[in-house]
Amino acid sequence: MEKEKLGLFLGLAGVICFSLTLPTTSIAVEYFGTTVVGLGRTVIAAILVGVILIVRKEKVPNRQQFKSILIVLAGAVLGFPLLTSWVMKTLPVSHGAVELALLPLATAGIAMLRAGERPSLRFWIASFIGAGTVILYAINLGFGKLQFEDLGLLAAVIILGLSYAEGGKLSKEIGSWQVIAWAIVIGAPFFLIPVGMNISMEMLNAPIKAWISLLYLAIVSQFLAYVAWYGGMALGGIARVSQLQYLQPFLMILFAALFLGESITMVTILTAIFVVTSVFIGKNATISKKTLPT
Repeated sequence: MEKEKLGLFLGLAGVICFSLTLPTTSIAVEYFGTTVVGLGRTVIAAILVGVILIVRKEKVPNRQQFKSILIVLAGAVLGFPLLTSWVMKTLPVSHGAVELALLPLATAGIAMLRAGERPSLRFWIASFIGAGTVILYAINLGFGKLQFEDLGLLAAVIILGLSYAEGGKLSKEIGSWQVIAWAIVIGAPFFLIPVGMNISMEMLNAPIKAWISLLYLAIVSQFLAYVAWYGGMALGGIARVSQLQYLQPFLMILFAALFLGESITMVTILTAIFVVTSVFIGKNATISKKTLPT
């Protein structure tokens, strides 16, 4: 029971940490730009992660594991941070929170397909309802049309969902937090040049809140939140702890109001509730295994 409680506590800590990612991105990107915020966080995180991997003498992944790490890198380290940094320059955090509510469903769907499983009709109905609600919400806020930023967020959901699914599979082999740790260390050297080219002297004049936001994204969002999240699922059970993800969009909306002063409409709250409900129904739908030929 104590182990399960600790798992739930760590899982909740991870969800809270992830919920602050969009608000801090919105603050940091205003002063540092998309590239520095999107990729620079990995360069900073790599310093901490590299020391931990060396001190713990973690085993270097083999060739097959390396391929899976590249998928995690493409989603959690490259694609998602860059896309969210780009969209947070224009979209409100509460808007992004509603669209990112689809992430658990995307992760579950991709994981099932990669495992050779057939999602049930209920899963697909819930998926279409959830995605359709998000698109209608985005069109309504975009004055009758879907904005490029909305497409960017939906792409971020799919990319991160693939990354989560692949990372969850790989974590059974090399450990939970080690997956994101190796993805950070492998990706950081390739990010040095684009980050360096986008750094300017004017950034030194950025306010303290911008620097705190950037450090938060690098140390917490990019690494420590994953340690808490994966550690929580390992202790408390994946099925139980993963349900905490449904709190994330509402925490994002709350933090957007508290730290950014965003005005949260009833439409946003009701839409988030509707999407989370459809995600919950779909994620817990029955699945069947594909029959392989003998």
